[in-house]
Amino acid sequence: MEIDYFFSVLSDWAYMGGVRLERLGRSYGVRINHKPMRLAAIYAGTGGILLQKRSQQRQDYRLVELKRWSEYLGIPVKLFPKHYPISDELASCALIASKGLGYETGLLANAFLRAIWALEQDISDERTLIKIVDGLGFDGTRLIEAAKSQDAIAQFDRNTQEAQDRGVFGSPFYFFEKEMYWGQDRLQFLEDVLAKATGKARFSRLIPESQGVTR
Repeated sequence: MEIDYFFSVLSDWAYMGGVRLERLGRSYGVRINHKPMRLAAIYAGTGGILLQKRSQQRQDYRLVELKRWSEYLGIPVKLFPKHYPISDELASCALIASKGLGYETGLLANAFLRAIWALEQDISDERTLIKIVDGLGFDGTRLIEAAKSQDAIAQFDRNTQEAQDRGVFGSPFYFFEKEMYWGQDRLQFLEDVLAKATGKARFSRLIPESQGVTR
């Protein structure tokens, strides 16, 4: 069994749900297929509006929700991170390339998200990415070189097209057995179906295993 996980590596809500998603995969023995996508292209094709172009009322309420979820889950977040918005190309392609190198894609994805939303680091910067990857015990230089390949860039485009074809319109988006779930606040529903499908007892009610990035 597997979960297809479409997300933007810049997504605040992917950050809020990332550690819990990985924990679900481990706890229920379900494989997670990480599919970074170009969120701007998804919005352009589905009527979505980039954050900076939304009405002030919508921008203000987003901050209210982020603060609520941060406090509820115990996950630190900078409401106005220093490096956002930025290019997602290199970091996304690094995640794509990580699979071929045998690196832990979920671990890297959550580290990149945490770098933006908690540590205020610039993940569009090559040196920053190398430092993050090296710090997790992988070869950052090797990964970044692989991320610059045409294969990684082409897969990024294919992920985006697949997301559009399957009805994705935001980040994060999860698919399990043909059902779709939009948003980290739907992880509790995803867990319900995982528990039923695997015959395992449900183990949590939203609370994450850790505030940080875990293996």
